[in-house]
Amino acid sequence: MVQDARQFLTELFEVAVAAADPRGTLARHLPPVPKGRAVVIGAGKAAASMAQAVEENWHGPLEGLVITRYEHGLPLTKIKVVEAGHPVPDAEGAKAADDILRLLDGLTEDDLVLCLISGGGSSLLAKPGDGITLEEKKAVTKALLASGANITEMNTLRKHLSAIKGGRLAVAAYPAKVVTLMISDVPGDDPAVIASGPTVPDATTSADARAVLEKYGIDIPPSIDAYLKSPASETPEPDHPAFANAQSIMIATPQESLQAAADLAAAKGITPVILGDRIEGEARDVAADMAAIARQVKLHDQPAAKPCVLISGGETTVTVKASDGETGRGGRNAEFLLALADHLDGLEGVNALACDTDGIDGTEDNAGAILTPDTLARAQAKGLEAKDYLARHDSYSLFEALGDLIKTGPTRTNVNDFRAILIR
Repeated sequence: MVQDARQFLTELFEVAVAAADPRGTLARHLPPVPKGRAVVIGAGKAAASMAQAVEENWHGPLEGLVITRYEHGLPLTKIKVVEAGHPVPDAEGAKAADDILRLLDGLTEDDLVLCLISGGGSSLLAKPGDGITLEEKKAVTKALLASGANITEMNTLRKHLSAIKGGRLAVAAYPAKVVTLMISDVPGDDPAVIASGPTVPDATTSADARAVLEKYGIDIPPSIDAYLKSPASETPEPDHPAFANAQSIMIATPQESLQAAADLAAAKGITPVILGDRIEGEARDVAADMAAIARQVKLHDQPAAKPCVLISGGETTVTVKASDGETGRGGRNAEFLLALADHLDGLEGVNALACDTDGIDGTEDNAGAILTPDTLARAQAKGLEAKDYLARHDSYSLFEALGDLIKTGPTRTNVNDFRAILIR
């Protein structure tokens, strides 16, 4: 029987992250060494650790460049690692995207392009379409991040504003063989959505991208409006010959991480209940639903008897409205937990953890936080009103004051959010 809830929940998170570590999953998926050149390219929060795993397990000549988030890099010998801006693109990412395209110039059928893709690649692989400035793309990205748009909607727009995503990278590599190794951070593990699918066919259209802008009322400059109405914004057709010579392999998924955590819980005598690996929605709305499930378990032993742990993944969103006024600090996981605390209202025997598996909750320095039955009481004892912090999206500050933030530093992988609610 688990005695220390905090330690138990932290161990579940650590196991979930370890299950997605490319150092343990990538090597068995490597293709044979080609007759010609082997060029490694890639982008994402896990790009450096994936490239490291390639270097350690490749038996032949190797060259390449990958882009990762600031402070997520690693010192490699054959593959250059560039750090760039995330979640808002910057000039370093744009320059590195151009460098990747130059690496692909002049490849032949004897050459291999090994593409390493993980969550975060959409922002990092930044090359706006013709006529769109980087500043304009940054402004649209910021508006999207605050709008509450889900990852599929965001990446639909990103693909149609890009000169490199939405399958265009595979076209640039043609006629070389392209093998893409992917770590999924999206609901459903759709290769076309992960990092905006730079090497896979895209089924969306520019009209779909415009619909996202209209849905969330995002203003755009004339250059973006004109580009989205031009044929240049359409992604390559699925029957392009480049895709016939391209293969995508998933090396880590959210479900595998959830299952690893569930297996550990079961080994410790706690019944695991996996609620889903693709849960989306407003963080505080998801919290309301999960609080209701936790209360049902606590009071009625349904859908599982106590002690049990509710495990889930996916990606929630936080919508920041002008009416919210001045906002504070906090990512979607900390906001989920603060809303969960509000709904549970000190329900005895319920502890919870919510963290981003990349180690960064939004743009802060924490992976997430821990909730205990006395979270609200301890906050009140310090003169902190949780509802006020939730109203201004300042969950980081409240959990920091309580000493309940979880800080792991960059994990260099990313299978999205991990949530675990222990009920005893």
